[in-house]
Amino acid sequence: MSSAPTIHDAAAGRPDWDLDDPGLYLNRELTWLAFNRRVLAEAENEAIPLLERVKFVSIFDSNLDEFFMKRIGGLKQQVGAGMMTPTIDGRSPQQQLAECREFVCRALDERTAILRRLMALLAAEGISVKSYAELDEDSREAMREEYRESVLPLVTPLAIDEAHPFPFVSNLSVNLLLEVHDPVEADPHLVRIKTPSSSRMPRLMRIGESDHFVRLEEVITGNLDLLFPGAAILSAAEFRVTRNAIVERDEELANDLLEMIEAELRERRFAPVVRLEVSPDLRPQLRDHLIRELKFSGPDDIYEVHEMLGTRDLMQLAGLDRPDLKFPPHIPADHPRLARAKSIFDELDTNGPLLCKYPYQGFDRSVTRLLKEAVADPNVLAIKTTVYRTSEDSKIIPLLIQAVTQGKQVAVVVELQARFDEAANIRWANRLEEAGIHVAYGVVGYKTHTKAMLILRKLPSGKLHRYVHIGTGNYNSETARLYSDFGLMSSDTVVADDATELFNLMTSGSLSGRQYEELLVAPLQMKAALISRIRREIHLQREHGNGLIQLKTNALEDPDIVRHLYEATRAGVVVDLIIRDTCRFRPGIPGLSETASVISVIGRFLEHSRIYYFHNGGDEEYYIGSADLMSRNLESRVEALVPVRHQDLQAELREFLDLQLTDRCGAWEMDQHGEYHRRQSGPDDRHSQFTMIDLSSAAPASAN
Repeated sequence: MSSAPTIHDAAAGRPDWDLDDPGLYLNRELTWLAFNRRVLAEAENEAIPLLERVKFVSIFDSNLDEFFMKRIGGLKQQVGAGMMTPTIDGRSPQQQLAECREFVCRALDERTAILRRLMALLAAEGISVKSYAELDEDSREAMREEYRESVLPLVTPLAIDEAHPFPFVSNLSVNLLLEVHDPVEADPHLVRIKTPSSSRMPRLMRIGESDHFVRLEEVITGNLDLLFPGAAILSAAEFRVTRNAIVERDEELANDLLEMIEAELRERRFAPVVRLEVSPDLRPQLRDHLIRELKFSGPDDIYEVHEMLGTRDLMQLAGLDRPDLKFPPHIPADHPRLARAKSIFDELDTNGPLLCKYPYQGFDRSVTRLLKEAVADPNVLAIKTTVYRTSEDSKIIPLLIQAVTQGKQVAVVVELQARFDEAANIRWANRLEEAGIHVAYGVVGYKTHTKAMLILRKLPSGKLHRYVHIGTGNYNSETARLYSDFGLMSSDTVVADDATELFNLMTSGSLSGRQYEELLVAPLQMKAALISRIRREIHLQREHGNGLIQLKTNALEDPDIVRHLYEATRAGVVVDLIIRDTCRFRPGIPGLSETASVISVIGRFLEHSRIYYFHNGGDEEYYIGSADLMSRNLESRVEALVPVRHQDLQAELREFLDLQLTDRCGAWEMDQHGEYHRRQSGPDDRHSQFTMIDLSSAAPASAN
């Protein structure tokens, strides 16, 4: 990452490092952009099937859209509010915006070049996105007829003149801006057309039965005479806007949280524009007109795109039925213990906790099965769970409703403020309440991010027994096929006691005074507990020379955690970090972080699991959960990390960590300057994710 700051030369190699030196801390936004660039680099990886490489371009673009909505939108708000306070890395909001733009422009140039190479490779395989103008006469006529019948009625041209104000432009929509001159008018006028693409109207129109396509906006442009018969089209260009997604209100002042979130969603539709993408053929006068009408800040927020606007829509190509150009289908394996177990409850009681590994093992055959058994078991009295993000066709929600109809107590903690899932969660919350389920919205001022389920069951003895599931990923069967996650199932009494206390926290809204014996819970205990364990490794390193910390998270952003990790490496503790995206820590600095390494694993599945390992002088500790090492997770969210105590489960986590740490196909390694380099692989090396597929498929049944 070329924009990373350099260390002050005067301090190089000194034992008395100033850990407040901004040069030691990488920037949150720039390191995230570096991650997205690594995603884009997968599109150039010749070891990956062609349509999978196209998918990575789509993911890159979708990620970038979200970055502008959330991170650039937030920085612009800070600038607008006059905030000049630098972050821990020494950058003001304005500096961050400038460096982000520079980074994005370079990445977009790379995307353009990569996309052109991919399109040439696709053409050789009989797949293409053609321009409307290059179609032969028969194809153009057939497409015109299909457009007339299936698309034209959905197209709504909106005039822009003195009598017609500039229309609302929705977020991420692809639009045409036309100059139209009707013979009966003295002067030309502007017209805006929104491309009517949706899940039911694909952005790419198929040419007959082939695997050749034309962009919908080009078909519209090629048939403007159907919309404006007799008029002259003086110019036609494309544009796309990205709006700020940060429109949060003060939750503590809201009378009704659900109404507040609904109001936020309404406001987000009309939020300020933070990015304007335009095609090169947009005349400068019309570009200026857009800037004025969109109340746009200026040229730094305009991006001229020489290829297709919104390349996230290339995911349509990745969905083509061409198995020869894709990864082999992945069918999750059964967890070996669950495959032979007649009852998950009995299995946990008899053989102890088990660890589920998604997507290598099936979500529906573990978590969904656990809930099905709970619903069907007359001895189950109550079910409590969290909902953060779940799929539209969720099996979890109907099962919870079914449990209520069978007389069981059901309580669900719904996080209404899960970014971009608010509308879905409002619908689920309303449906759950209508079914008679106790719905809670967590603690005021804190998002509920933990993924937990608690089941209460009466044993034949008459005693209540509890079963717990705590995971690193959402209760979402769709993402469980795409994300790499872990989930712990347990009937351990101490863990169950802690889980009961955790749900009491979330449903009562009361944080303070709660004690946990096993779980590390945010926002009040987790951060201090993690720092305590880092300091313990420092002490053990000084005493015995065997300090070792290994952390796998999506992000490492919290300055206090980074500072303590520097203290650990300065003392000689080995620190292995597997950080997917944002990472402030710099490894390999002489005299400070020589004993540290930072890698980022990119692959077929999105790395999403969080594992916290501390050697602890040989009395090893492993924790899993949904918390990243970000200030927001540690201080502003309800999170829980659960210890993995059983040796066989620890061995499974150790195997996974070792595979990733030694991965030479999917791992990128950070140098001391904060720049990432893809590890060099040999002919016998395999990606850790594919090794995990093999291991999960061949795993024998195990028991304590």
